[in-house]
Amino acid sequence: MSNFEIVTREDFSDVTYLLEVRHPLMAKAAKPGQFVIVMLSEQGERIPLTIADFDRAKGTITLVIQAVGKTTRQMQKECAVGTSLYAMVGPMGVPSSISHAKKVICVGGGLGVAPIYPQARAFKEAGAYVIGVVGFRNKGLVFWEDKFRAVCDEYIICTDDGSAGIKGLVTAGVTQAIDKHHDIDEVVAIGPLIMMKGCCDTTRPYAIKTMVSLNPLMVDGTGMCGGCRVKIGNHVKFACVDGPDFDGHQVDFHDLIMRLRRYTKEERIAMDHWEESCRLQKSIDRKVDSATSA
Repeated sequence: MSNFEIVTREDFSDVTYLLEVRHPLMAKAAKPGQFVIVMLSEQGERIPLTIADFDRAKGTITLVIQAVGKTTRQMQKECAVGTSLYAMVGPMGVPSSISHAKKVICVGGGLGVAPIYPQARAFKEAGAYVIGVVGFRNKGLVFWEDKFRAVCDEYIICTDDGSAGIKGLVTAGVTQAIDKHHDIDEVVAIGPLIMMKGCCDTTRPYAIKTMVSLNPLMVDGTGMCGGCRVKIGNHVKFACVDGPDFDGHQVDFHDLIMRLRRYTKEERIAMDHWEESCRLQKSIDRKVDSATSA
């Protein structure tokens, strides 16, 4: 019987939630940039999730999840403090290279805000001047501001509607930082593909090294299935064993975006089937309650 106990649950919005899972050995081994593969149940789907934080003293791994598909929606519904995940494998992937850069910009957009935090903290611990740039749709979705300010020398919040920080995409924050600091050594960006592509397009004219964390479709996490292959320059790499971090200026974002759309139909079918199962179960529960109270 697995015992990957959930010790903390926090909901940031109606679709984004945090799970802190007890796993002392993994917490001891985890490094920034790595990910885990989790299973909610024995018959469940294997899904890769970037490690958003780890606490070696508490022996916990923190995951920040967005409920966008069948499994993440099911986890949102069922994962509560005191319950357990069936399986959690990791840490997987090559840890992020925390270079000797003296000044870096750490960019996180949407769900990518959480996994950029360990990177920012690691750069700060290595002695770098850290500029954090994060993006949200609106002020109500902002989270971890205090945590970021504790490890960032400058912190720029960008919101689509201007309700917090500056109005605009994270690229506006990156441009602001570059205009102010002409000695940026490196940019690290994590978030939706279109956001990371935008960051790379912004830094390319300045020839600033830009690393991104890719999230292709992944099955086994060992490089054997080949599902997570990505085009990096003239080479094909596997995100699970060669990444997930790659030189953003070499990534074929168009190819990766098209690959992520490949199973849209199947994902919709799985979601519809799960939602119908939930509706049937609610109907059964109501009938049982009515019979019991009669």
